[in-house]
Amino acid sequence: MISLTGEPAAATALLGLTREAVVAAEAVLAAATAAVRRHCSETPKGEQRATHGLAWLATYAEAIRQLCAYAERLHAAARFGEVEQLLLQIGLSEYLAQILGGIPMNQTEIVRPADFGLSAADLTMRLAGPLERLAFDSEPRRARLVALMAGGAHVRGEELEDTLASFRDEMRKFAESEIVPKAQGWHLSDSSIPLEVIAQLGKLGVFALTVPEMWGGLGLGRQAMCVVAEELSRGYVGVGSLATRSDIAAELILDGGTPEQKQRWLPRIASGEILPTAAFTEPDSGSDLASLKTRAIRHGGAYRVHGSKTWITHAARADLMMLLARTDPQNPGHRGLSILLAEKPRGTDEDPFPAQGMSGSEIEVLGYRGMKEYEIAFDGFEVSADNLLGGVEGAGFKQLMRTFESSRIQTAARAVGVAEAALEHALAYAAARRQFGEPIIGFPRVSDKIALVAAEIAMVRQLTYSAARQKDRGARCDLEAGMAKLLAARVAWTAADAAVQIHGGNGYALEFPCSRLLCDARVFSIFEGTAEIQAEVIARRLLEG
Repeated sequence: MISLTGEPAAATALLGLTREAVVAAEAVLAAATAAVRRHCSETPKGEQRATHGLAWLATYAEAIRQLCAYAERLHAAARFGEVEQLLLQIGLSEYLAQILGGIPMNQTEIVRPADFGLSAADLTMRLAGPLERLAFDSEPRRARLVALMAGGAHVRGEELEDTLASFRDEMRKFAESEIVPKAQGWHLSDSSIPLEVIAQLGKLGVFALTVPEMWGGLGLGRQAMCVVAEELSRGYVGVGSLATRSDIAAELILDGGTPEQKQRWLPRIASGEILPTAAFTEPDSGSDLASLKTRAIRHGGAYRVHGSKTWITHAARADLMMLLARTDPQNPGHRGLSILLAEKPRGTDEDPFPAQGMSGSEIEVLGYRGMKEYEIAFDGFEVSADNLLGGVEGAGFKQLMRTFESSRIQTAARAVGVAEAALEHALAYAAARRQFGEPIIGFPRVSDKIALVAAEIAMVRQLTYSAARQKDRGARCDLEAGMAKLLAARVAWTAADAAVQIHGGNGYALEFPCSRLLCDARVFSIFEGTAEIQAEVIARRLLEG
């Protein structure tokens, strides 16, 4: 039995039990991987339910591992308090129970042990011990956590070194004063984020985070981007996503640009003078980028672009498009693609594309507003040949692929921020709303939702920050980044949905922010690689060995 008091002896015992849980989850994953690998060798086309389910199982195992590692770090620093112990117990017991009984890939698809070719008896043998001890008195434990949170207990996020901790505090203060009071109005009026706010972000160094100091940046890495994206997205996901446009553009130029291109563009991106956007997706290609049809044919010192792009975020205001186009029409695959650093004049809502050879229209969306989405048609739009990324044709697909780790890590961080906002709204409303003579936060079906959301946020935050640290060390992390994005998207949706449910009828009213958060959260399992594509990529990595 694990005490609920947070006493040192109980904390030490809990850490021992969590190590046992990690071993059990990894043993199940190893057995499932072997079983699915055998199945796929017998069935060459594979079986998506099993392979995608394996991706989710591996994500759960990694989330368990990272939450336990976080607890170990807190314990070593004498900061493993009652709240953290409760989050650990609730999160681990829930995820182990789902591994045993069924992991929800979404609301309609549950992957169960039999889908991997494993028996319930085999999983019960591996998981029953730690699950039984962790799940003891689960309802009182959840109620205790929510009571502590309602009383103002601080739920610690990632432990950060001083520079990043200072950035986190500054971003939170800025979000509270300049974003939170205005976000709902921007959403309801479908307004663009004011340029004054963007200018303030530039002064705070938000666009300079991952740009090296030699190019006018701060050189802080992907963990810094997680801190900023999470805190600003907690205020409004549109604002939290502004920095990510600059981050990906800077990474493309840093990794693949010529010295002249780096000198020309990086300082201006870092300062916020240049607002970039990404023009990759096409109406008929979606995730299948290698099949895109937009052509860029060289005529003397310029490329003339013909074709169309869709889902281009912040396109009207952007000064620079990272444009993926086919420079070799004879090569229909990914080897015929290149990236152009396509300059354009900054437009407005009234006249979004004041450029010759370029036109477009806004795509109205449910959420993720503030920057606006566009479909763009190109008819002879000219881009200087000097702006071919890297100066070599045919490298575009590989250049873009190298940014996927970063883009998925920062997308996961944005999802964590939205989930955190939903949790805060749910907690505040449940504490204030009274029914049948008492606050609804005292009802188990309400407190259970809040406790489970808090535990899942703690888990996916650790998964995200772990991937960022790995990226900053220069290690390959496409697997971990994909896991973070996959789980964070579901957690954001779960948190927002729970907040709406706790608000009851008010949650369905446009005046309450949780209605916006629900719309914002829905996009995370679609963009930057759908949940299904993400699971496919993860499974492929797991099975390639």
